Amino acid sequence: MDTMYDGDTFTLRRRQEGGTPQLNSWGANSDYGVLRDVLLGPVENYRWLKTSSLSKKTLRRGGVFEPEVAARQHAEMVDAYRSAGVEVHTHAPDPELPYQIYARDSSVMTPYGAIITHMAQYWRRGENFRAIETYQRLGVPIYDYVTAGTFEGGDFNVIEPGCVLLGWEGEEGRSMEQGALQIKGWMEAEGWEVFLADIDPYYVHIDLMVVMLAPKLAAVCLECTDEAIVDWLKAKGIEILPVPFKDTMALGCNVVALGDDRVLLPAESTTLKEMLRARGFTIYDPELSMITQGGGGVHCMCQSLRRDPV
Repeated sequence: MDTMYDGDTFTLRRRQEGGTPQLNSWGANSDYGVLRDVLLGPVENYRWLKTSSLSKKTLRRGGVFEPEVAARQHAEMVDAYRSAGVEVHTHAPDPELPYQIYARDSSVMTPYGAIITHMAQYWRRGENFRAIETYQRLGVPIYDYVTAGTFEGGDFNVIEPGCVLLGWEGEEGRSMEQGALQIKGWMEAEGWEVFLADIDPYYVHIDLMVVMLAPKLAAVCLECTDEAIVDWLKAKGIEILPVPFKDTMALGCNVVALGDDRVLLPAESTTLKEMLRARGFTIYDPELSMITQGGGGVHCMCQSLRRDPV
């Protein structure tokens, strides 16, 4: 059952020209504060489509999608969130939206409200409308809407409070520079530092290769991340745990920080799992291969709705 919180009133657009008040009951100013509420997509309508290099390879090599296995794995992931004390909310399934399971892409959470994105592929654009309905149902105010070109949530990467990394891939990819620049203007008006990075469309989104794990700690695929991004992270005093390219292409870097040195990652993320356990992290590692072969990992499948501020 969805929990309703007092203190914030749903509105379709609350962004001001700088100085937008932060929400009282929802929002996240980091990607590693203790996660209290998460938004997931439904598994009932999921099936593989040729949406990325990974899903194209899966289908090219004769992979067979088994919906009952995907449903079981999705339930295991939901159980992992709940065992970590996270309240789980889910988009209502729409049979016309087979990639609705990847809740990261249709919206972005900020301390000021949710940004509704603009999806690139025609079979995903309806996800934005369903996301608006979800936020209305939950009472989460909407900050604004991407209207200048496409932009997807996997390219919005909060590095630390007041600092965000925005990816874009151009017209051949998912997020266009125009959309990234629009969000850049909004966040800078709120006083945030923004680093804009163009990445190869092969990698789909920036959160495939860079994900925050804890304060001043990031998982990064050094083999496919631009040196300028790596240098920028290091200049901020952020320690980098290198994830091998092979693991990254299997979504092994696409993980979710739960806060308090806890991380949710796919069972196949063996290298990062070993590094984090050696540091004393608590690991939640559901088997998700039937879902990830379709092109998205656990970070792609979630949108933080409420994290403790840091």
